[in-house]
Amino acid sequence: MPPHSHARDVFSVEKAAHLDTNFRRFLYRPDRLAERYVKPGDRVLDFGCGPGFFTREFAKRVGEKGVVISADLQEGMLEIVRTKMEAEGFASRVQTHRCQPDSLALSPEKDGQVDAAFAIFVVHEVPDREKLFREITAMLAPGGIFFYSEPPFLVSGKEFRENLALLEKGGLCVVETRWYFVNRAAVLRKV
Repeated sequence: MPPHSHARDVFSVEKAAHLDTNFRRFLYRPDRLAERYVKPGDRVLDFGCGPGFFTREFAKRVGEKGVVISADLQEGMLEIVRTKMEAEGFASRVQTHRCQPDSLALSPEKDGQVDAAFAIFVVHEVPDREKLFREITAMLAPGGIFFYSEPPFLVSGKEFRENLALLEKGGLCVVETRWYFVNRAAVLRKV
């Protein structure tokens, strides 16, 4: 089955409020995720950032000297992120970036490499995950980490393992696999 055959619908901007609630913050603890994988001064890619649920905590953690690139396909989601980050005083730490339907549309030469990249509950929406993985890997600095997570009700264990194999084939090595609340997750490192 080709990589693009697994793609599912993109989560709509009209439902963005469902993605950033106190209940979800309690369940997923984005603060703990940021504390575990992001260091002050890091450059971070938040792919599929949606309304900035994880972006906020990454921005807090990178501090004044770091930056978070919040990337999403939908301009409406990026507008929500910009509004939130401005209101919370993190606008100087967050760059929004609109992806293309078939590409991350970032390059290490033009946009700089990142120390950490996150794709949380989003890869299943991407038409060509193999291309996405190549692009994210290219953006990672040597030794950089990629945190990848998917909900099991949308992505089977078999599909998740296939994705990990694609990532390993592309130059990342699995450091750990774990459950992130009730979702499959893996941390990979660029060698």
